[in-house]
Amino acid sequence: MFAEDELSDDKFLCGRLRLLQPLKGYRAATDPVLLAAACPAEPGQSVLDLGCGAGAAALCLGLRVPGLALAGLELQPAYADLARRNAARNGMSVEVFEGDLARMPTALRRDFDQVIANPPYYPAGGSPSPVAARARAMQVVTPLADWVGAATRRLRPGGWLTLICGADGLSEVLASLAPKLGSAAVLPLAAREGRPALRVIVQARKGGRAPLRLLAPFVLHAGATHDGDRENYTAEAMAVLREGADLRARFG
Repeated sequence: MFAEDELSDDKFLCGRLRLLQPLKGYRAATDPVLLAAACPAEPGQSVLDLGCGAGAAALCLGLRVPGLALAGLELQPAYADLARRNAARNGMSVEVFEGDLARMPTALRRDFDQVIANPPYYPAGGSPSPVAARARAMQVVTPLADWVGAATRRLRPGGWLTLICGADGLSEVLASLAPKLGSAAVLPLAAREGRPALRVIVQARKGGRAPLRLLAPFVLHAGATHDGDRENYTAEAMAVLREGADLRARFG
């Protein structure tokens, strides 16, 4: 487990959510906030966060949508412990289980209305982080198809998978949706207007039959370049990242 002097106390959503995170290791930034904002969960539904880390995505979602039954699966015990602590200190309840999505714990072998996931996106074989926990959290070991497969098995009929990944992983994700997931929509995430989208959010429904939709990009930063030591998010990005607005309207 992480010692207290190895942790920082970080503000999310303008301080409405406080997360303990390791000073060295994987640290949540914008991806889990965007993932939570895209999830179409409704009060009373059940949500599983695959690879929940310190709980950022699940807790952002729980803050935005009260009354959810939240669960998380995390491979690394130290991060699972942080997720439990973070849920408690923010007054939320999250069932956090330790284990590998390829060998799902028995207690999680049940149906969920929603599954969210933020899989590792650095290719295997590259130079790993010298911090083992960060490398394990960010470098691809389990194929994206396995993440989609695990999510599919946990979804009830009509349930939704919402997943964020690198744009270079999109083809694998889309190929792995069939035959059980459909009605897919892809939201490209671009750093600035006119820049290539390096990440995407993919949403698909179990049993869905509608055609694939490629949505207009969500642009994070205003202006052509960064113009100083300050945030320069677009108004839409600021609403999501700071005010807790959702992205559901983007998906229709």
